[in-house]
Amino acid sequence: MKRTILVFGLISGGLVGLFLAFAIIINFKGGAWFGYTTMVIALSLIYVGVRNFRDKFNNGVITFGKALKIAMGITLIASTIYVLVWLVEYYFFIPDFMDKYAAALDKEARASGLSPAALQKKLDYIESMRIAYRNPIMVVLYTYLEIVPVGIIISLLTSLLLKRKRPPSPVAPTIA
Repeated sequence: MKRTILVFGLISGGLVGLFLAFAIIINFKGGAWFGYTTMVIALSLIYVGVRNFRDKFNNGVITFGKALKIAMGITLIASTIYVLVWLVEYYFFIPDFMDKYAAALDKEARASGLSPAALQKKLDYIESMRIAYRNPIMVVLYTYLEIVPVGIIISLLTSLLLKRKRPPSPVAPTIA
């Protein structure tokens, strides 16, 4: 089980890290849709990993709990790689990211037509995020909050889809 978690976690993390690095290298402006789509693609290896364990190492049987444990292990490893890649990119290549992001959010909020009170509330929130991002612990937490919920959803769906209490019945050979 540990080997399955490690192998599929590293592959999934490598993919999501590669997607993140590639997006930053080419200065991709695809936004959240691109980011979350690539997360789903990379984290789809959770399904592959749990199914691989169930079919190859557990005689075709797996409980919801064991499937969820494997899936969450893969999620944790992949998410950690994602966070590490972001930390390298942020601190070494784009240290002004949060200032630019906050400025873009500020501009968007001002153009949204919110009431003055709602606008001020939104601007205060943006500024609090920008200030919080100065703390490396907050950078790590915000980055985990981007990917872990996606991993949890995929882990729960995978565990529901792949749970099996009885081994599959053997297929009788057909005579042609």
